[in-house]
Amino acid sequence: MDAQPAVGEPERSPTAESLVAAIARGDAAAFDALYPRVAGPVYGLALRVLRDPHLAQDVAQDVLVEVWRQAPRFDPSKGSAMAWVMTIAHRRAVDRVRREETQSGIATRAAAVHDVPHADEVHAAAERSLDAVRVRRAMSGLSPVQREAIELAYWRGYTHQEVSAVLAVPLGTAKTRIRDGLIRLRDALGEGVGR
Repeated sequence: MDAQPAVGEPERSPTAESLVAAIARGDAAAFDALYPRVAGPVYGLALRVLRDPHLAQDVAQDVLVEVWRQAPRFDPSKGSAMAWVMTIAHRRAVDRVRREETQSGIATRAAAVHDVPHADEVHAAAERSLDAVRVRRAMSGLSPVQREAIELAYWRGYTHQEVSAVLAVPLGTAKTRIRDGLIRLRDALGEGVGR
């Protein structure tokens, strides 16, 4: 006997995980139900990585086709369905950036090899390198959940909403992890000033 929702109780929508499982069995209706949940975040992530609406649309379309084709490979024990979809989206967007750079920048990079940097540029590069070491050291002092949230938000370009979805935590929890991690980073980097 199927459990029917009580009178006045809203009917629960299927989870993204159950939709992906149905898609894995070839259920086109499940894909139609999942599409509006993931299309916006996938496009948003692709746009942030690529910074070109047309390329982002292409990548988003590729990702959604990949979700349809790869649904049987989704393993819920490794993370949420949204995290799986967003991981596919991020990889596709990064691959597209690399391909675009390769296609358009071969001659530019070849010419740049022969340029001798100015002393100020060398000094600035050295400072950036030292700053990167300090940031890596400070990041190692964060809790794993703070570090993961900050990496998603600042190195992968995810919005707070996307961080929440990828980590499968409430939005407020994701924001708190990011905020607390940034405070700890600020304190750690502030202590290193002048050393």
